[in-house]
Amino acid sequence: MNTEKLVIVESPTKAKTIHNILGEEYSVFSCMGHIIDLPKNSLGITIDKDFQVHYTVIPQRRKILQDLIKQVKNKRDIYIATDPDREGEAIGWHIKNKLPQDKNYWRVVFHEITPMAIKEAFANLKGFDNNMIEAQMARRTLDRLVGYFLSPLLWKKVVRGLSAGRVQSVALRLIVEREREILAFKPQEYWKIEAELTKEGEGNKSFISRLNKYEGKKIEIRNKQEAEEIIKQIKDKQFKVKEIKEVLKKKSPSPPFTTSSLQQEAFNRLHFSISKTMLIAQQLYEGIEIGEKGAVGLITYMRTDSTRISEEAKKQVKDYILSYYGERYLGKGLYPQKKSFLIQAAHEAIRPTSLERTPESIKNFLNQDQYKLYTLIYNRFLASQMSALEYKVTTVFIKVDKYEFVASGTTVIFDGFTVLYPQEQEKVGLPYLEKNEVLQLLKLIPHQYFTNPPARFSEGSLVKLMEQEGIGRPSTYAPTIQTLISRNYVRRSKGYLYPTELGFKVCDLLIQYFPHIMDIKFTARMEEELDKIEEGRIDRLKVLREFYASFKKELDFAQQNIKKEVVLSEENCDKCGKPMVIKWGRKGKFLSCSGYPDCKNSKTITTGIKCPELECTGELVERRSRKGIFYGCSRYPQCKFTSKELPSKPNIE
Repeated sequence: MNTEKLVIVESPTKAKTIHNILGEEYSVFSCMGHIIDLPKNSLGITIDKDFQVHYTVIPQRRKILQDLIKQVKNKRDIYIATDPDREGEAIGWHIKNKLPQDKNYWRVVFHEITPMAIKEAFANLKGFDNNMIEAQMARRTLDRLVGYFLSPLLWKKVVRGLSAGRVQSVALRLIVEREREILAFKPQEYWKIEAELTKEGEGNKSFISRLNKYEGKKIEIRNKQEAEEIIKQIKDKQFKVKEIKEVLKKKSPSPPFTTSSLQQEAFNRLHFSISKTMLIAQQLYEGIEIGEKGAVGLITYMRTDSTRISEEAKKQVKDYILSYYGERYLGKGLYPQKKSFLIQAAHEAIRPTSLERTPESIKNFLNQDQYKLYTLIYNRFLASQMSALEYKVTTVFIKVDKYEFVASGTTVIFDGFTVLYPQEQEKVGLPYLEKNEVLQLLKLIPHQYFTNPPARFSEGSLVKLMEQEGIGRPSTYAPTIQTLISRNYVRRSKGYLYPTELGFKVCDLLIQYFPHIMDIKFTARMEEELDKIEEGRIDRLKVLREFYASFKKELDFAQQNIKKEVVLSEENCDKCGKPMVIKWGRKGKFLSCSGYPDCKNSKTITTGIKCPELECTGELVERRSRKGIFYGCSRYPQCKFTSKELPSKPNIE
């Protein structure tokens, strides 16, 4: 295409959508993300020269850069429209520096791919944001320093091929510590007593009340004997209404989605993994073919921790609610910002780009998962600008001798935002009761319970805690979890995250030798420092110098003291007779001859569970494939039995 204007974006889908908006006057080129980065096989940072970075072209992207240089050759104006965040700014800046400098370069920033947003961005061209570039450079330097120096120590102590990371290692610590809490937990027995009651003469309209107090104090029932004794005392006593309280309450809608809240809600409501949510959200952002309209961006940028929405979007949603729901359903839609206004001023929450594109109206153009996620985003945004749910809570206190039972019920007065975005809320109805009214006891029901250990993290709950603790940022949550799983530090089982034995080992080693790197508050403070660099409030070199000073002390100590431990097994080598030792591989533990390298005999450590195949003498062995963990026979290939499940152990996927 012979035009003088070239637009550079990351993905082919985004390129197609933008070209559809801009028309034939512009060529649009996809760079496929980062083209320039630190070298793969060396540090790429001169520490004693103020952390000077040495960028290089990523080998797999050289052809893309060559094609881009050819594209630029006959162009006059180059518009760099990479993503509106630190990584996008750095991608564009690196590309500009590799292209001929006798051109006009412009930075184009937009947060949604719509005709109005694109045209406004091209009417307000910018230069590159040096503070954002400095912040990305600092982040990349910190991550490289940690990964480059820590990973070889793990190879020395455990096994080659392992990795450590500034954010991933702290996330691993959270999962490991939660698992240890679960393992150490000792359940405590307790009982509750319910009374099924009814108004006199209305035996078919019963309600449930729960024993709450004895002589005005909260009651604790520790065992069956205590429960039975209480039932014996009150079963023939009078149940009488002591007091009735009615309280009017409101529940406001949640704000529109940020990256983390979208990931959590998609996990909880749709059972999407974090990485799946981000993949689908990116598709919706970059553009979907909508019939004759071509590729259309359906949502705003999906990496954000802002709940702000633009004035234009506020006007559109107000008009929409007034038109379709009425004035009573219109709320204030005001939500506090979590972070610095300087960073968040240009960012918006995740919202649909047009309320006229209802989920149902474009359902035929979306696959099932795209439709589900778009519906979630659309309804959450609309609901966030609607009025509160109003309901009445009625609490009835019932006296029985020296005991007090409590029953409560809720009545919705006005459904508000829940007309569109239903909430999980127990709806309990009570009959009309009056003070001093005597109730009829139908039956007393004792229930045995045991205290529960802390819940294992789901992907959604881990992201929630990472956000609360300030660990990582919207762009890092999904890749952090994926890295932990791919390294076999963590496994996903029925939606929950379990640390592996290797994960425990790596976490303990890092805590022992690198307490600062593994400290949650220290990691959160580093994220705040990066934000301050982006805001222009602090110098990149100051952050790097302070970090490296403490890191170097721990690194020197670890390099001098860390030694690979030798763990003898109870078996001897069946080839040379020497003791077998337990070693670690990325797939788990195995037995190796202590005479290595003279004797290279090795054996898999089995689960101890016999292979289910008839007449097979093998045992099941844990194995790993691209699809996850499975169990196969130790006699493979003679026996080819495989299973995703292991008897008496969790179903690891």
